[in-house]
This record gives sequence, C-alpha cells and structure tokens, in this order.
Amino acid sequence: MIFNFERDFSASLRCIPMIARQKLDLVGVKLSLRQWSRFTREERGQLAELPCETSAEQDMYRGFVVQLIEARSNEPPVWLTTHSFEDWQEAARIPEMVKGQALADGVAAPTAAQWKALTPLQRFALVKLARSKHENENFVPAMQEFGLL
Repeated sequence: MIFNFERDFSASLRCIPMIARQKLDLVGVKLSLRQWSRFTREERGQLAELPCETSAEQDMYRGFVVQLIEARSNEPPVWLTTHSFEDWQEAARIPEMVKGQALADGVAAPTAAQWKALTPLQRFALVKLARSKHENENFVPAMQEFGLL
C-alpha cells in the first residue's frame, strides 16, 4: 500500500514508503536512506510487500532486512533503542505530536472519532510525518488523503 502523498517516488521506491517504515519499526531496525538506496528495486518492493504481523513474520522480516543491510551496505544493522508503538497503535488517544503538527500547519487536528477510524498504517503515517522535520510537508496532504480535512 503506497499512499497518494508518496506517489512522487513510489514507482522507483527511491524513498522508504510508509508501509516499509512501519514494518521496520515493528522489527526494531533503523534503516538509513543510504542503505535503502543500495538495495535493488526488487528488494525494496519485497520490503514493502512482505507480511510483518505475526511474531514469525516479524522474525523473518527482521532477518531479511539484516541480511540485505549486511550484503548491500557492508554495515552492521542499527537497532531502534526505543519503541513508541503506543503513539500509532493506540486508537483511543491522539498523540500530542499529531495535534502539534496540525496546529503548526493551521489545520484542525483529527477528532477522537476520526483518529479511531483510521487504519494503523494511516495513524503510523501521521505520527511519522509529525515527527519528521524534513517530511512534514506531507502531513497536510496525508490528512486530506485520509479524509480528515
């Protein structure tokens, strides 16, 4: 699943799509854009498409990512030190960073009902876009795409 706000780079997968970012966060691997760019187009596609919901799938995904990092970048994997899954997995509470980014962009933050109705991937995308200093120009387009504005 590639969002419309990601379409500028989705054909080549030159940037890490939200679906792959979510999976990387789930398995605790920090992947740099430099490392991502060293993977083949097919490998990037696999990282976007492979399942990553069950523990077994996450173990397989983590192993595949680590194998790619070591083979293509000649670097050791970097592990995420903290997991803040509650930010996007908790449908009952809108994260402060999402509210703050909406305020900074001059738009209304999602209501509690809207936040709850979003898919986990949509919530993940809004949290990531609200956290990112260089990508938050996609925050408002994502809000529009998700029917929040």
